[in-house]
Amino acid sequence: MDMINLTIDNRPVSVEKGTSLLQAAAEVGIKIPSLCYMKLHDLNIENKPGGCRVCVVEVVGRRNLAPACCTDAAEGMVVQTHSMRAIHARRTVVELILSDHPTDCLKCAKAGNCELQSMAQHLGIREIHFEGEQSTFREDTSPAIIRELNKCIRCRRCEMMCNEVQTVGALSAINRGFNAVISPAFEMNLDHSVCTYCGQCVAVCPTGALTEVDHTGAVIRALSNPAKTVIVQTAPAVRAALGEEFGGEPGTLVTGKLAAALRRLGFNYVFDTDFAADLTIMEEGTELLNRLTAYLGGDKEIKLPMLTSCCPAWVKFFEHQFPELKDIPSSARSPQQMFGSIAKSYFAEKIGVDRKDLVVVSIMPCVAKKYECSRDEFSVNGNPDVDFALTTRELAQLINLANIDFNSLPDEDFDHPMGDSTGASVIFGTTGGVIEAAVRTAYEVFTGKKLARLDFTELRGMEGLRHATIDFDGLPIHIGIAHGLGNARKLLEDIQKGTSQFHAIEIMSCPGGCIGGGGQPYHHGNAEILKKRQMALYREDSGKPIRKSHENPYITKLYEEFLGAPMSEKSHHLLHTEYFDRSKK
Repeated sequence: MDMINLTIDNRPVSVEKGTSLLQAAAEVGIKIPSLCYMKLHDLNIENKPGGCRVCVVEVVGRRNLAPACCTDAAEGMVVQTHSMRAIHARRTVVELILSDHPTDCLKCAKAGNCELQSMAQHLGIREIHFEGEQSTFREDTSPAIIRELNKCIRCRRCEMMCNEVQTVGALSAINRGFNAVISPAFEMNLDHSVCTYCGQCVAVCPTGALTEVDHTGAVIRALSNPAKTVIVQTAPAVRAALGEEFGGEPGTLVTGKLAAALRRLGFNYVFDTDFAADLTIMEEGTELLNRLTAYLGGDKEIKLPMLTSCCPAWVKFFEHQFPELKDIPSSARSPQQMFGSIAKSYFAEKIGVDRKDLVVVSIMPCVAKKYECSRDEFSVNGNPDVDFALTTRELAQLINLANIDFNSLPDEDFDHPMGDSTGASVIFGTTGGVIEAAVRTAYEVFTGKKLARLDFTELRGMEGLRHATIDFDGLPIHIGIAHGLGNARKLLEDIQKGTSQFHAIEIMSCPGGCIGGGGQPYHHGNAEILKKRQMALYREDSGKPIRKSHENPYITKLYEEFLGAPMSEKSHHLLHTEYFDRSKK
């Protein structure tokens, strides 16, 4: 290993060859301010375009200041990170950025979380010494993401996430000079592009240039309307991250406080999407067993591997980029949409409320869930199965708006019957969790035997691509797992080439799965935060009295009273969907 010795701020530093000055300084606790730089440690991907020039430092013997993020350490180098010359340059650069930036901070969605705002405060900027023309890009609102490009500082973090991590290719730098911007090709609207609405661009944007569409106002109006019955469902990953918005450590489970807070916000019924996750396993697991049984019986036309279908961003990804494979994923709806469909049929009938007067709200870790609500196939005569989706961040803002002291709330339970769930459903929120939950049920249904163990640790982990073989009493079932759309692409290309050996594949769009969703508290690429959220879900699973979806008594009752059986005609109508070729849209 080649090591480089240099001096930074009068401290001797020894780093590996190829280490940037920014990283070298960080290794000895020296923080150099930066805006465009970001490193995703779990993916070993760095965004270091050197475009913002906020991280410039003074290198002895060098005439010009050097951008620390893209200048490698060299033997014998002497660096001053906070010389007056460097500080003056940083202040000038930030003033120039601010001179072409809107000043509507009071109503900006990123107020308080804006890195540009924090940088200006850090540098003590109180006035702008530059005046001139300002950008006048149009605002672009899609079903899930709002682009306010006047606030774009061209850091290109979103471009890195979209192209290098997710391999979607919706965003890139276009135009030159003052008109340069990060945008879909030809400055088209986001909803006309190949964007999947995964929200990873939103998660890394340092300003308010990219934000989620806010449904908070619509939810408040519904809650204040006495003619409406408003129910809420909350996804499994939310309980492992919401506490961070109220000062909790990553991985703090707040399931009971979450239910209590939702009840105090005025929802008529507080339910859990985990109930619908158990329902998903019944449908998706049965579909997998049907395909396997037919395949083993000699039907070679059966589509294998079967892919999970819980993630709307992943669904939109293959509809755009692999439409010829659209018959391979499970036809099962996501838990969010299964919940909405059952809520506005079975539950509405139970409580005697007309479908149009029942408002279903989702609390989701995901920006794409907003888009999923808007898909035409998830509605009846124009009335959506799920009316509104709030992200984890939006829920935290709503709790604060209602002056609820979250940390002092007592733990409360979800309401019956659609609040009751198993440990299998909880782990839906992390990579590997959906397929582990499916295996727990599919094994027992297929073999007629009880599992000796419920923790399939071979399906767990944070590697972007994983594989395991599960023994179904003599029948080896080959399983693939991918999180992050770039990794999903690799598995899909294998299927295209006919080289895939898997029977089933789980795919989640976001790094870590839903725990790293685009609507979760900002984690800025910190893999340790994601791991702590993951372990929190496994803790909740292990503490549940029932840990297999097919043993949920309320799911059993739902089939007996309403659906009949998994994959029945009624189940297929209410709980399944179809996919579309969007490659030319």
